[in-house]
Amino acid sequence: MTPWTDGVWLASDPVRIVGMRLSATMALLRLGDGSLLVYSPVALTPERRAAVEALGRVAHVYAPSLYHHRWAVDWAAAFPSARVHAPARLAKREPDLRIDRALGSAAEPAFTGVLDEVHIDGCRLDETVLFYRPARTLVVADLVHNVGRPDGAWARLYTRAMGFYDRVALSRMLRWAAFSDRAAARKSLDAVLALPLERLVVGHGEPLAAGAKEALAAAYAWL
Repeated sequence: MTPWTDGVWLASDPVRIVGMRLSATMALLRLGDGSLLVYSPVALTPERRAAVEALGRVAHVYAPSLYHHRWAVDWAAAFPSARVHAPARLAKREPDLRIDRALGSAAEPAFTGVLDEVHIDGCRLDETVLFYRPARTLVVADLVHNVGRPDGAWARLYTRAMGFYDRVALSRMLRWAAFSDRAAARKSLDAVLALPLERLVVGHGEPLAAGAKEALAAAYAWL
């Protein structure tokens, strides 16, 4: 686990997406009672588990969307006392994942004053992003990417064609395919942008330590 800012640690693993070598990033957040929340977990290796346990007690495992859940089952099994938060529709896609709280249901008391949850309405990814108030940090899965200049001819070609090469942006493929109600999505984005965010952690690519609100607004100017 790599410390990133106060109360936030990150870990990344290599992944392949449409044939490209990219990375997937998990965020570990310290809550008000000192416990930990795992957002969009990556692979649970013995070394990673030991590093997390050295930081505190895992009280929450957060699968933020219908697509960032691959390793949530392992984390839920490893930390059986943790509450698992996930989209209700994920129960059919991932029947082995216990879901203690469906995202969008009653508010989670442990998050009060520390985390704001914003569901991105009108989007088929069914994603919920978190705003971590102590560090003014927005944590997302696929809402936006920051993959930089990926290695490989195919990755360079694809990211250029899809409009997210060397910039904070969303793939044009997701723009075309993922949004069923653009007005609802815009309303959700406006709610996110109304938060006092300064930093951004993305599910794929490098985090932003500053200028997060401006980068996110620019990435969604098309909406």
